Amino acid sequence: MILTAHADGGCRFGDRTFRCALGAGGVVAADAKREGDGASPAGRWAMRRGVWRADRLDRPETALVLDPIAADDGWCDDPGDPGYNRPVRRPYPASSEEMMRDDELYDIVVVLGHNDDPPVAGAGSAIFLHCAKPGYPPTRGCIALARADLLEVLAAAWPGDLVEIRA
Repeated sequence: MILTAHADGGCRFGDRTFRCALGAGGVVAADAKREGDGASPAGRWAMRRGVWRADRLDRPETALVLDPIAADDGWCDDPGDPGYNRPVRRPYPASSEEMMRDDELYDIVVVLGHNDDPPVAGAGSAIFLHCAKPGYPPTRGCIALARADLLEVLAAAWPGDLVEIRA
């Protein structure tokens, strides 16, 4: 199944439609995506696996590999580091995003297959499907859905299912 997100804030999954948030930098061609530009990369990206905050909610129902987030989990966003666009343990010697955030954005995260096979330095990291902030403000390049909508998507998702980002 394909989850299709549009730059206008609409999202479709099967016969359901949801609101979503995309990057503050708009939607750009995948080959134009750059680290830190705040843009969401246009294209189709496989749902690789997920993580969730076991201290905040029960394990979501899904066929995807889903691991609990640990306090030292991070995601490397330093293009000059060999761990770029990969999960890391914090503290980490290079720049990395904290996965166990104080807000609820990363209570559920699906890792998307953007720039990961292999990662190209500077071509964008940490493009996730995650929980939206109230009011759906723009993300830094990810796709964000309401928690209930994300849980519904996860319940129907299978490894290899796709997320499509369209302008």
